Amino acid sequence: MRIPFSVFLMPVFWFALSASPVFDWQKATAVFLILHLLVYPASNGYNSYFDRDEGSIGGLKHPPKVTRSLFYLVVFFDFLAVLVSLFISVPFAVCVLVYLFVSKAYSYDKIRLKKYPYLSTFTVVFFQGAFTFLMVQIGSSVAPEYYFSSNNLILALVSSLFLCGSYPLTQVYQHTEDKQRGDETLSLKLGLQGTFIFAAISLTLAATLLIAEYYFTRQLQNIIIFIVFTAPVIAFFTWWQLQIRKTSAAVNFENTMRMNHVSSLCMSAAFLLMLIWPALF
Repeated sequence: MRIPFSVFLMPVFWFALSASPVFDWQKATAVFLILHLLVYPASNGYNSYFDRDEGSIGGLKHPPKVTRSLFYLVVFFDFLAVLVSLFISVPFAVCVLVYLFVSKAYSYDKIRLKKYPYLSTFTVVFFQGAFTFLMVQIGSSVAPEYYFSSNNLILALVSSLFLCGSYPLTQVYQHTEDKQRGDETLSLKLGLQGTFIFAAISLTLAATLLIAEYYFTRQLQNIIIFIVFTAPVIAFFTWWQLQIRKTSAAVNFENTMRMNHVSSLCMSAAFLLMLIWPALF
């Protein structure tokens, strides 16, 4: 189920709350637990069940053999996630249900969106980005009229652009196994250097749009926080690319996970600080 892997998706949650003028803290806490302890693990478990990876995957260097019990555990997590979500609100529960169905279509062998490079990328980028961004706000009782305001939609787009840059990077060390399974991922399509160029363009575009939004809404402190906390991400990304130019051995599970850890923790810390900043000053 790779529950610790949920930390890689945590920045979207904090980003959505940091963009919200008013929300219910108790419901936000419940949303956090539902997403990170039930929804994401269920999606990971289902993906593992159908992939049956023998090589390293996100969060596990040596994945165990999957059994039928994993499938039943995923179904239980799905049921529990939707059931608990109903106590928050029906719209939030519907969002959770949609997310779970889409995540199944991504991995299910009869549909397997994962084998289509562009469709799978759009699916992940949209649903783990903008869709989750809005889902968090819906579950946290943010005022409905705020969901589709121009400023909020721009930030939702930014969350998807960040995913668009980071998602292909998670595939760079799996080219051989993806080829064997017939999954033509975006990273496989772009090639090694193409993946890093694509990621750099997407991440730069996301950062530029975010800084511009903060500037025009006079949230100058957020610009400073963002620049300071993303400096380690840029530093590691640059270092990793330089190492790959020296040797292809640098394209490995360890460096990919380090990149994920650095970026997710730094981004989460940045958005969390933006969230509590008004209370501090």
